[in-house]
Amino acid sequence: MKNIPTDSLRTLITVVEVGGFAKAGELLGLSQPAVSLQIKRLEELLGNKLFKKQGQRQVLNQHGEILMPLAKQLLQVNDTILQTFSSEVLAGKVRLGIPSEFAATVLPAIIGDFVSLYPDVALEVKSELSKKLRHSDNREQYDLILALLEGPEQSKYPIFMDDELVWVGDVNNINTEVVNLIAAEEGCIYRRRAIDALEKAGLKWRIVYTNADLAGISAALKENLGITVLAKHTVPNDLNWAKSTSQLPELGEVGISLIKQSEESHAVDKLAEFVQLRLK
Repeated sequence: MKNIPTDSLRTLITVVEVGGFAKAGELLGLSQPAVSLQIKRLEELLGNKLFKKQGQRQVLNQHGEILMPLAKQLLQVNDTILQTFSSEVLAGKVRLGIPSEFAATVLPAIIGDFVSLYPDVALEVKSELSKKLRHSDNREQYDLILALLEGPEQSKYPIFMDDELVWVGDVNNINTEVVNLIAAEEGCIYRRRAIDALEKAGLKWRIVYTNADLAGISAALKENLGITVLAKHTVPNDLNWAKSTSQLPELGEVGISLIKQSEESHAVDKLAEFVQLRLK
């Protein structure tokens, strides 16, 4: 029986996520030829090419697209086993900044599992808009920031996953004369993407309720005050959503990044790795 080397799978995933062999090598501590060699050996083992040329870039072909989710699953199992049986004592304090919608829906279970595995790490979690989390005046408050990114910002930080943006609320019964929007304050990616999409579709809109907290937005949605936009993975289970409708346009995707603010910290590195694996 053949065995797939997990280091080659990790290299493959890194190449795709950071968008290049050279960048992947920098993150993994490998030369570009070493990265290329690992990918070549993986292709030989599987009997299929995994990349194709697209302009000046190498992107996944159909075989690579099939392999990616399977590779992530295998690495998650690998890392979970190692974490479970590790005798490593991890200690310290980590200040984590995250958007409120992740704090309310996705992160609690992940953070709970991390604390169970590493009880000597003290986590201090604060919620804020991604724009404010990334602002230079606020960065020193955090050791690790989970942030949404789009456009030029994505070239500054490594994106470890993308998420679809969706319309949330009573999306099939909207007022097409003027779309009522529920949103966070100015500077919110969701708010900006909703407005841009509606204007490009020739639809009029108005902000009827502003709140940066997901609980407040959810309450307004349940009262049918309007609709909002969220990343698909953060939509509460009791709310309806749609990628698009006959009246509402598609919103595209948003990048998600983990930005390390502190110097070398094993606890910060471990939390970043844990969050990435679990979110994927």
